[in-house]
Parts: sequence; structure tokens; C-alpha cells
Amino acid sequence: MNQQCGTSPIVGFRFTLSPMTSEFIPVIKGALKETDLSNVWRHTDDVSTVIRGRAEHVFDVAKAVLSHATRTGAHVSMSGTFSAGCPGDTAGDNLLDVSSEPVNGRAAAQYVSSQFALYPLGDDDYMDIIYEEVDFAKARGVFNDTMHYASGIHGDIEPVFAFYEATFNRVREKTSHVVMTVTFSVNSPSHEGRVDA
Repeated sequence: MNQQCGTSPIVGFRFTLSPMTSEFIPVIKGALKETDLSNVWRHTDDVSTVIRGRAEHVFDVAKAVLSHATRTGAHVSMSGTFSAGCPGDTAGDNLLDVSSEPVNGRAAAQYVSSQFALYPLGDDDYMDIIYEEVDFAKARGVFNDTMHYASGIHGDIEPVFAFYEATFNRVREKTSHVVMTVTFSVNSPSHEGRVDA
């Protein structure tokens, strides 16, 4: 049964960017400065950053921030939570009345390894929905591995983010409250210089 949790079109993403370098402050601030944030509402505190707005802009900004942060070649991790339809969400602190065209463009080619967990809240058939999206990842060629409490997704940054945006929107069409946690890893020594999938 699809419980109606919320009807707001707002999508949010709260994330923590973790550059594995002593110069982490300029990496984080530089990534945010280099990203066009004009189509999202943003707030940064001492733990994390939250962006809110239309789905296409939230995913566009998330991808751009990660891409800019990894240009130094340092190992960078980004962990965060995408959410839509939360019953406690408010209409404030958002930018919805903007063009639907993302403003940050394509990211430079970059191998990304990631793990995600999907939560279609309030839906009795949630496991079927999750399995469908794992199959969707396999069909898109970005599925990496099955593991406890998550599924692995990897490849170039563009198809990886295209998958996450598509799967999030697909689940939103089926249930009104969706949460998706994702952790990205870029430039890890364990990637051994990989630039694509």
C-alpha cells in the first residue's frame, strides 16, 4: 500500500564531503565555490551541507561538487542522504520556480565507486521496488556488487549519477516518501588509477 507521506516536489540532499588530505578546507570550499548553486537552496554548517530544490538541480549540484573536489587527485569521499516526500518537510528554503535545465553541465571523466541503500517508505512492497532498482542498475551497466546493507554502483561519474537520479525519480513515482543514502569514493588508492568502468 502506498502511504501518502508528503506531496512536496522538493528534493533534498544532505552530504558530508571528506577529502583525504591535510588541505581539506580549500578542497571543500573550492568545490562549493566552483559549483553553480543558483538553482538550489544551500546551507553549510560544521558537519554537513544541505541542498534543496528540484530533483534535476539537486543531482546536478551533487555531481558537480564531487567532480570539483576530486580535481586535485586527492582521495575524496562524499556521503549523503537524498530525500523527497518527508512529512516533516516544509515549503520554505527551496528554489522551485526556476528553469528545469541543469546549469553545471557534464562533469569531466572520472571513475567513481559508490554504495547506496534505497528506502521506499510507507510501501508494503518495498523489497520488490528495491530489487527492481538493482536490476535497473544491472541493465544500465553500473552495478558493481551485492553486499550487506547496500548495493555497489561504479563507473564514470556521468552514468553513475544518471543512474542515481533516474532510480530516485522512478521510485518517487511509486511511493510518496523516498530516502536514498549514497557514499561515493573517488581517487582511492584501491582503484589503481581506473578512469572508467
